[in-house]
Amino acid sequence: MDKIFQLKNNNTTFKKEVLAGIVSFFTIVYIVVVNASILSDAGIPLEAGIIATVLTSIAGCFIMGIWGNTPIILVPGMGVNALFTYTIVLGMGLSWQEGLAVVFVSGILFTIIAFTKLATIISESIPHSLKEAITVGIGFFLTFIGLQKGGIVVLSEETYVSLGDFSDSSVLLTVVTLLITVSLFAKKIPGNFLISIIIGTFLAAIFDDLSFEKTTNTTEAFRSYFDVIGAMSFDRFIDLTFWTATFSLTMVIVFENIGLVFGQVHMINRPTTYKRSLQANAMSTITSGILGSSPTVSTVESAAGMTAGGRTGLTSITTGTLFLTSLLFLPFIKVIPDSAIAPILILIGSLMIQNIQHIDLEDFSESFPAFLIIALIPLTYSIVDGMAFGFIMYPVLKIILNRKQDVKMPLYFIAFLFLMNFFFHTLHYK
Repeated sequence: MDKIFQLKNNNTTFKKEVLAGIVSFFTIVYIVVVNASILSDAGIPLEAGIIATVLTSIAGCFIMGIWGNTPIILVPGMGVNALFTYTIVLGMGLSWQEGLAVVFVSGILFTIIAFTKLATIISESIPHSLKEAITVGIGFFLTFIGLQKGGIVVLSEETYVSLGDFSDSSVLLTVVTLLITVSLFAKKIPGNFLISIIIGTFLAAIFDDLSFEKTTNTTEAFRSYFDVIGAMSFDRFIDLTFWTATFSLTMVIVFENIGLVFGQVHMINRPTTYKRSLQANAMSTITSGILGSSPTVSTVESAAGMTAGGRTGLTSITTGTLFLTSLLFLPFIKVIPDSAIAPILILIGSLMIQNIQHIDLEDFSESFPAFLIIALIPLTYSIVDGMAFGFIMYPVLKIILNRKQDVKMPLYFIAFLFLMNFFFHTLHYK
């Protein structure tokens, strides 16, 4: 173990790493339920989505542990899963099988970027304000999805959306569970999201808002998963929509992971592991498409394991191994109601929205394009369209203000691609 993970060189022990891995697992295991729920909205059977999430998380953690040798936990990312389901599949009209092919190709492109200097070039060419705006916009989007899942916000013919029916038990359960989730999180209770889901499910059972008919036989669950693993479809590989989705997904996962990995390797004072950790992240995305899930990302919950003493890849491998145990609860995970899942989405959305403080709101040429991204991601129900408005407006506004020097050449190219996407979409609708 010392040879593989260099435990002594990193001032850690086998026991410390395993304990840190256990802490990371209980902090992030909620993703199994939440990610599967979002994947099911794309058409992937819930039980198959659970297995896909588990296997993708195991693969991601092992790749990071072996190749990156850092305690970073890789699981399907919140926000990116919303991009996969609500934009690529439901918004752009790709099937979930074609969506998985998009994930696979994005993983290949991300890997090429991570193994070359392109990672630095792309990161430096995209303005900081636009990167932060994407995170904030996705945060609002997740919050909106959570409010819808919980019934707090519903469709309205007069005003498009309106307040839900608070006489409905499921809506009340969502509100109560949200209060519990916020309380657990604010008090920094370890495993707060997992505890929240358990309490929310228990409350739903008490108020007879739970259907135990949904329990699934493990054999049947794996049978449904066999229709998902390796189900990627490249039927629309030469279609502009496929490549628009691929381009947008690649940009999001590259921006998000460059920032997260950079921060996390510095947190453990091991900056030299940045390159290999980013490469592990990229390779993990390829396995996501094959195994049937939205892409993996470096999770902010990795910090829990690092705080507990995790310094090497043994931490992430321990977490990955523990994900196997979640399959033991497969027959019961399916009964978890939306009222227990929605509060998690709402709270995670609120955490992502905090990034707005990093945007220079006093510089109009920076703040307005960022505002367009933040506003239009949830309002168009499309992460890609929201990004497009901001990325097109940024160079246009800089040119108007005679500040062309603020725009790097790759950004002009990205803005042009987004503009062409709007043009071809217009032709398609005509």
